[in-house]
Amino acid sequence: MPAPSDTLAASRTPSATSPSAADGGWQRELADAVRDPAELCHLLGLDPAIAAEARRAAGGFPLLVPRGFVSRMKPGDPRDPLLLQVLPRATERAAVPGFSADPLAERQALAAPGLVRKYAGRALLLAAGGCAINCRYCFRREFPYADSGVSTAGIAAAVAAVAADDTLHEVILSGGDPLLLDDDRLAELVHRLEAIPHVQRLRIHSRLPIVLPSRVTGGLTASLARTRLACVVVVHANHPAELDDSVAAAIERLAAARPILLNQSVLLAGVNDSTNVLARLSERLVALRVVPYYLHLLDRVQGTAAFDVDEATARALHAGLRDTLPGYAVPRLAREVPGEPAKVWLG
Repeated sequence: MPAPSDTLAASRTPSATSPSAADGGWQRELADAVRDPAELCHLLGLDPAIAAEARRAAGGFPLLVPRGFVSRMKPGDPRDPLLLQVLPRATERAAVPGFSADPLAERQALAAPGLVRKYAGRALLLAAGGCAINCRYCFRREFPYADSGVSTAGIAAAVAAVAADDTLHEVILSGGDPLLLDDDRLAELVHRLEAIPHVQRLRIHSRLPIVLPSRVTGGLTASLARTRLACVVVVHANHPAELDDSVAAAIERLAAARPILLNQSVLLAGVNDSTNVLARLSERLVALRVVPYYLHLLDRVQGTAAFDVDEATARALHAGLRDTLPGYAVPRLAREVPGEPAKVWLG
């Protein structure tokens, strides 16, 4: 078993072992997350046959969803857009041309253990290999975290690589989800990065403020508020139903630390592939003072073909948003293409 400091960093699915009281409420919520499709279907009043199919379909990427996120789903609706994001489906087992284990060629972009270099001036530090939720469309669902330096030692090596390269001005904490690091470990990592003179910006990409809003603790916001680094927090919501009052309160706590708050979404068939849903998502984000930043076309990792929306449809949806919303509420439609110097904007 890994040492406690390595457990979340190295594991794709967090342990169900109950944490101590000192670990905080969000960790207890994560330990109590739903992992059994039968329990999920029972909670939502769905046909048990759906659970049987989900169990067969999950493979090495099991169901994981916090109960607070489940509470935002519509009972009795097997097509609920939040449910579709987490429930394994039989289509995941089909091999589809054009879908691969590493669609963004990230293994080739590893510049050091746990450090991905794709774009000029910035690097992505893989701070954790697990998430609080296993989204079925995740482009890193096949990523070999344990073999890629995602551990306490790997984080140290990544920080050393950043310190040795004065062309790097921004570090992006990613994973998995970097907010699986507890407050003390995150504060230590931020402190080590801000001690590097040429690092000027810290960006954190996290789904936890949306799916596990209790993670936005006083310790987290204090770390962001006191760092000398310009701080950007990019959250990830795909549908307006994700943004309930608990998320609104978490966003308000985050905003008090004065980072730039952005949202990125993935365009997903059956979830948000309509102008109406996307417009409502943007309007809700703006009401929470979060800027709609990116609307990503699906990264074509194997097992995700059921979520794919073709580019022509995506462009039409984006045009509808431009016709409906003020410019600041329209996210950039983008696709990531391996080898390109930046994301490719499509709208």
